[in-house]
Amino acid sequence: MRIQYKKALINISEHVYEPSEDSFLLADAALSNINGFEHILEAGCGSGIISAVINASTNASVTGIDINPHAVKCTKENGVEAIRGDMLSCIKGRFDLIIFNPPYLPTEDRERQKGWLNAALDGGSDGRQVIFRFLEDAGNCLAEGGKILMLVSSLSGVDEIKSRILDLGYSVEEERHAKYMYEQLIVLLASKRT
Repeated sequence: MRIQYKKALINISEHVYEPSEDSFLLADAALSNINGFEHILEAGCGSGIISAVINASTNASVTGIDINPHAVKCTKENGVEAIRGDMLSCIKGRFDLIIFNPPYLPTEDRERQKGWLNAALDGGSDGRQVIFRFLEDAGNCLAEGGKILMLVSSLSGVDEIKSRILDLGYSVEEERHAKYMYEQLIVLLASKRT
């Protein structure tokens, strides 16, 4: 399957999260936060849609990382450099912007799926398990003045997420909002406080 968004034509493959409203909202927020030649990391890149949109519309350098080998392959097929890894543990170097569309759905044991797609959807019992793990490591991968752009859901406890961001020494603001069916999607922009 192929979809077009902005200036990018994206191939979607089996076992990879199919871009949805959250992907498009985060891609739009990313474009509005990129000035030109930034070095960007998309964590949990999935199909690579956000990175491909950035590549098609800016001069920024983008690298994707995902634990799902099918996602890494798909991202590469969409013209984006990508590596396979578990979150940020294997990242070397620093980035001006780290973008993350995490698995944010609260997920009980009985709701977990078999296969690679579960990694894109399973946010743990409160929806914050992967988000908190990401936030703990992100500072090690940010350049001076670097920022985090992350999508969260009202189902995951936005206030708790913002509180953790503040506790880790960042300032945080709500960059974008959108209401979809049963949830509010929010893009958070976090900057290291100086």
